[in-house]
Amino acid sequence: MSEYRLHADLPIGLNAQGERQEHDAMGALPVPADRYWGAQTQRSLIHFSIGTDRMPLELCRAYGVVKKAAALVNRAAGRLPDWKAAAIIQAADEVADGKLDAHFPLFVWQTGSGTQTNMNVNEVIANRAIQLLDGEVGSQKPIHPNDDVNMGQSSNDTFPTAMHVATVRGIDAHLLPELDALAGLIETRSREWQDIVKIGRTHLQDAVPLTVGQEWSGWAHQIRDAMRAVEAAREGGLELAAGGTAVGTGLNAPAGFGKAIAARLAELTGAAFVTAPNKFAALAGLDAMVRISSAIRGCAVVLMKIANDMRWLGSGPRCGLGELVLPANEPGSSIMPGKVNPTQCEAMVMICTQILGNDATVAFAGSQGQFELNVMRPVVIANVLHSLRILADGCRSFRTFSVEGTHLNLERIRRYVEGSVMLVTALAPSIGYDRASAIAHDAMEHDLSLREAALRSGLVNAETFDRLVRPIDMVGQGTAGA
Repeated sequence: MSEYRLHADLPIGLNAQGERQEHDAMGALPVPADRYWGAQTQRSLIHFSIGTDRMPLELCRAYGVVKKAAALVNRAAGRLPDWKAAAIIQAADEVADGKLDAHFPLFVWQTGSGTQTNMNVNEVIANRAIQLLDGEVGSQKPIHPNDDVNMGQSSNDTFPTAMHVATVRGIDAHLLPELDALAGLIETRSREWQDIVKIGRTHLQDAVPLTVGQEWSGWAHQIRDAMRAVEAAREGGLELAAGGTAVGTGLNAPAGFGKAIAARLAELTGAAFVTAPNKFAALAGLDAMVRISSAIRGCAVVLMKIANDMRWLGSGPRCGLGELVLPANEPGSSIMPGKVNPTQCEAMVMICTQILGNDATVAFAGSQGQFELNVMRPVVIANVLHSLRILADGCRSFRTFSVEGTHLNLERIRRYVEGSVMLVTALAPSIGYDRASAIAHDAMEHDLSLREAALRSGLVNAETFDRLVRPIDMVGQGTAGA
């Protein structure tokens, strides 16, 4: 029996002032007395105080889930006594729930394996567990950050495992739901506007008619296609490196540890995590993360097109295209009274350009695996989670403050249709391409309506023109996919 007793209801917090001494294999080091981290975290703060980019808290919380799963597996195998495992599990739960966010201060720019972040998590969980057991924080007794919290693990396999857990959770909880909601609203608008005929545009020039609904159906389908690519890439994120330890051989991990921890993580998260079939590939490469980043980039490419289309179609209000009336959310100018800008569209375009840059970084980092380990992991997870987060948030904002409030300028759309010269395309099967082209050029050169130019050509009469040039008959069935 242990002399220690778990105080499960002990509130979080260290009220001590000043500093306390923590130690690691390199010696003692003072750390802030009101923080749970230890010497290795403090060394990282000293040696890697670079910029303002902090390790994403989503990763640290996912690490809490990984450490809980490891403790459960080690307890079930008899490697951790119940009382130690219980304290570690409670502390890991607090990490996973974001209750200890203030104790994860490290910068992205650190060792490429993420060792300092793994140790930051180990130290925080160990010290919180020591506190829960009424021990002396910083003593590494009765819970040791390496021997107990990190039992059967290495930074080289737990960091990529936490990367995958954080990424899959972000995809499931944020990105796919927001993409789905945006696509769903655009599909609704497409159905509502399926019979509104407008002029199409190719090469930024007038083209033949289509309906507003058809145009919007294209946007929705592009989003759905991009979502399918994310879902396919997500499958690679379900394969976990845990159990490979340092180089993929599983040294110091018990037999079956990788499979057992993957099963626990699946149970804890609801995602179908499995152990990676080849741990050497899981440690030496970042291929799954590269594919996920690429799929997110694919979403950004689509959303940039949609946002740009909307701001062009809403340009004006009097001297632009003006087919769409976008919501007026805020004043658009500090000098021009009454000006309103397509700010949600602009924000989405900026988000998408950032994601394209993030993906370039991830792709290059993914190519930098040498021998048994890729040591670009922190920058990869920082960029993937950043892309995921801003795209999900951007979709929500774009949907709520732009798409939901957008309506049509029906009069402007009607005038464009009536004034279009490209309706002459409907005459070509009857009078031939060259004669139809001559009518179009005559109309543009002499500022005539297409009907006026056609009638004065003598090639068609009024009855024939009115029968052949009917915009509603030029759009198929007027519905998406017609």
